[in-house]
Amino acid sequence: MKSTRKGLRDGDLKKDTYERLTCAECDKPLKKENDPDEVFSVRACPECGATYKELR
Repeated sequence: MKSTRKGLRDGDLKKDTYERLTCAECDKPLKKENDPDEVFSVRACPECGATYKELR
């Protein structure tokens, strides 16, 4: 699982006009899953299922 920063650098993710993270392949905004026991949040694309972790 890549981080969101690495996904942005590699071109897998992009930001829309409102600075939301979107999947470059599907052009859908990423959903955020927040686990209180982890240090990071998981961002997932609802269309293709790609996942990225984001430090809080």
